Amino acid sequence: MPPIISIVGKSNVGKTTFLVKLLPELKKRGYRVATVKHDVHGFEMDRPGKDSWRHAQAGSDVVVVSSPEKLAMIRPTDHDWTLPEIGHLIGDSVDIIITEGFKREEAPKIEIHRKEVSSELLCTARELVALVTDEQLGIAAPQFGLDDAAGVAGVLEKRFLAGARTESEVTLVTDGKPIALAPFVRDAIVGTLVGLLSTLKGMGSLRTIDLRIKREG
Repeated sequence: MPPIISIVGKSNVGKTTFLVKLLPELKKRGYRVATVKHDVHGFEMDRPGKDSWRHAQAGSDVVVVSSPEKLAMIRPTDHDWTLPEIGHLIGDSVDIIITEGFKREEAPKIEIHRKEVSSELLCTARELVALVTDEQLGIAAPQFGLDDAAGVAGVLEKRFLAGARTESEVTLVTDGKPIALAPFVRDAIVGTLVGLLSTLKGMGSLRTIDLRIKREG
């Protein structure tokens, strides 16, 4: 699963403003980026009267809207999804996931701080990848100005994006919940699947394997 970094901060400090500066910097360096916005108040995509809304009203449990340019999926949920769950849904089609919000999730964070909004931070130095601020603060974390998206992109590149992965990555999700795997379990799964699939015709290089099992009962 790609690394997930959360941009957090108090209201009106400019989280979205900084995010839209950071994205071009990462894209300029050749990285594929997904963004996730957390809205605790809920939101509406399938507005009344639209075909997608009519599908849902008629009883569809999942509505997918597809066009040559984009694809969107609308589905109800019974809980506020965690970052690992969202990361699994996005999958390996990107190199990094940047979220806005999710301040209570245990993900590395970039905090945006403005002195006229608050004198206190939401995060501790241990949680912070970077602090973006308009004043120098006495905290042991890399600090950058409000316009220094290039500096923050450099930190992300060095800590999370530099170098190819040297070991197999395995993500196990059961009943919608990501499960942490010990190294020996991961290696056993990779060895068994690759060994079995390699005996089949037309398997190619097997760089990625997606296997979904649905059990009855």
